[in-house]
Amino acid sequence: MLGLFGTLALGTRALSAQRQGIETAGHNLANVNNPAYTRQRIQLRTSNALPTSIGPVGTGVEVAALQQVRDGLLEARIASEGSVTGYWAAQQKSLQYGQAALGQEIDRQATGAEGAAAASATGSPLGLAESIQTLFDGFQSVATNPTSIADRQALLQKAKSLASKFNLTDQRLDQLHTQLDAQLADDVSDVNELLAGIAALNDDIGNAEVGGYGAANDLRDVRQEKINALAQLVRVDTAEDAVGNVTVSINGTTFVSGRERTDTLALYDAGGGQQLLRAATSGTALTLTSGAMQGTIDARDGALTTLRTDLSSLAALFITNVNAAHSAGFSLTGSTGAAFFTGTDASTMAVNATLAGNPSLFQAAGVSGASGDNQTALALAQLAQTRHAGLNQQTFQQHYGQTVAALGQSLATANEQSSDQSAVTRLLQTQRASVSGVSLDEEMADLLKFQKAFAASAKLITTVDEMLDIVVNLKR
Repeated sequence: MLGLFGTLALGTRALSAQRQGIETAGHNLANVNNPAYTRQRIQLRTSNALPTSIGPVGTGVEVAALQQVRDGLLEARIASEGSVTGYWAAQQKSLQYGQAALGQEIDRQATGAEGAAAASATGSPLGLAESIQTLFDGFQSVATNPTSIADRQALLQKAKSLASKFNLTDQRLDQLHTQLDAQLADDVSDVNELLAGIAALNDDIGNAEVGGYGAANDLRDVRQEKINALAQLVRVDTAEDAVGNVTVSINGTTFVSGRERTDTLALYDAGGGQQLLRAATSGTALTLTSGAMQGTIDARDGALTTLRTDLSSLAALFITNVNAAHSAGFSLTGSTGAAFFTGTDASTMAVNATLAGNPSLFQAAGVSGASGDNQTALALAQLAQTRHAGLNQQTFQQHYGQTVAALGQSLATANEQSSDQSAVTRLLQTQRASVSGVSLDEEMADLLKFQKAFAASAKLITTVDEMLDIVVNLKR
């Protein structure tokens, strides 16, 4: 039999176990609004029985472990889907910046060569599409009244506006490229900081769990939060070893092993100013499949680079065709052979300064000495309807519209994928909350249950104490 002192020890163990239950419930309640927290619960077991003449006698209860309610597979899914979410969010943001660089909204429902022109016509009246049409309208106005200085001045002003918009759009896209590179550099710093943090937490967890005194649950929560944040930036593969260390790999290259960060992420110039990723120590180029960094790279080197290249090619062909038609004409003074535009592409396009300073030098006539002739001005106006081999048999307007529509389609895809991925993420977070989240009702019920058990254990100790007092006083 336990005897009075054994029963007193039983009550003490019970008191300690119920107190631990109250503390755990309180810890859960304190973290009810912490999204990274994983609910904990105490695991109770019957303490070792004592052998007696009447058989083994129970000695009460003790705390076996402080356990996290965690679904490892679900946590891995959240990290994996977080990489996909980060990828499409970065794509969406980068392409929205590209749309802003154009200075007009995009009708992303327009498709095809004919629908492309409509795709660019839904935005600001100050957009490139409108400026191209305005310039051709200006050529038509001069063709209608070839001797009007006012119409010529208006034409040259429209041409300056168009050239300026090509310049500004190219400049914005170039700045966007630089900004996206800067974003990648910031992300690299964040990734390396997270890798160092995970390695440090491996060390802290190992030190806290040495000797088998239980899991460092709160430190494990912090580490998982860093892994999820890392997965948002770059797709990672993780594995936990027998002693609780998490190994982190990116594209097959190990970056965290045990308690050490074995490599760091770095940017390198892959040629032509293209900034890509590699492992700094091993020098291994990394081919990523998801994560915000890869989303930024794909948007930068995909739709945005194509947009800038196509706009520059359009400007170059526009300059060539307008100059070819204009140089064959004659001005009001009889001069000929002058170029209408200078420059070779969107970044350098400008109106010939000589014409800009003297509108009478615009070569509207097709015959020398015929000031009222409009053949060249009319030919320039008709370029609006001309299909060009260099533009896949499209007009300038159609090609620009198709270029803008291609960006619009990429943005529409990113918007759709981002929306779908957000739904997946919400579903996984809901599932995690149902498994690992803190329920106020459940914790309050546990708190009441442990409180009652604590009071009962205290009553047991009080009763045994009274019995001991009686025994001690039997000799009196």
